[in-house]
Amino acid sequence: MAKAKYRYNPHTLSYDKIELTLRKKILKSFTFLGAGLVFGVIIYGLAYNFIDSPKEKQLKGDNAHLQAQYTILNKKLDQLAIVMKDVQHRDDNIYRVIFEAEPIDESIRKAGFGGINRYKKLEGYNDSELIIKTAEKLDKLSKQLYIQSKSFDEVFEMAKKKEEMLAALPAIQPVQTKRIHGFGNRMHPVLKYMKFHAGMDFTAPTGTPIYATGNGKVIQADRKMSGYGNLVKIDHGYNYVTFYAHMSKINCKVGQKVKRGDVIGYVGSTGLSSGPHCHYEVRKNGEPVNPVNYYFNDLTPAEYAIMIEMANSPTQSMD
Repeated sequence: MAKAKYRYNPHTLSYDKIELTLRKKILKSFTFLGAGLVFGVIIYGLAYNFIDSPKEKQLKGDNAHLQAQYTILNKKLDQLAIVMKDVQHRDDNIYRVIFEAEPIDESIRKAGFGGINRYKKLEGYNDSELIIKTAEKLDKLSKQLYIQSKSFDEVFEMAKKKEEMLAALPAIQPVQTKRIHGFGNRMHPVLKYMKFHAGMDFTAPTGTPIYATGNGKVIQADRKMSGYGNLVKIDHGYNYVTFYAHMSKINCKVGQKVKRGDVIGYVGSTGLSSGPHCHYEVRKNGEPVNPVNYYFNDLTPAEYAIMIEMANSPTQSMD
């Protein structure tokens, strides 16, 4: 029970008992309740902002663990990207080179990551940047892995056809002779000015056999083809075509399949020629390449060294 309160009365020099009216009692009660409510709100606000509930503590712990896992995953993806880059480099510069295949264009390996924002649904979270970065790396690696898998499928198919490919490559001399004129800028013997010589000239007596340098199909066998004279062209596949010009006689026909070593004609001096010889060209993807790089089937290292020296001597061509 609340104790009675008194007030000193200076007129009567005595203490008068304080009597509270119902209104004052109610006001006083509301004052205490208001103060308690304000204090309670302050305590609740402080607790809500600075003191975690057990559930919030668990959620924060789980979130920190998840963030750590995303960070680790990012590092692993970076390591995998380095490995993938090395695999791509070996694929383009070793495996595909061995089988005479063009490297995969960089734009194909990196295609499919432009355009609309595919990660928009991941925005708006505390760790959105980390999550988006991880998702983007994973998508890129998945696409590159798919492209690389397709490339290896292609290399595997080429490996199964390796024997066929090696048989098709132009790998022997078209004429058995040691008198050779090389590839590159040479003085033309008839026109008497420097002219690019797109092949090699093999000088030999008229009637000397000319051999197909690799397996393939005859795609042209024409007589008196302007400067080439009597000309034979063989398509070896794998983007290789060989030319045999100035023949005295053609010994094959268009559409005929030939094998390396088959006699396809005979040395002559038809067309724009200064003497009997076989003008021989190797073209890859339609462009002339130096035939001297392809005689690896019928020459010893010593013979090949002599051929290189003769091919590089600054003499004039025969046509």
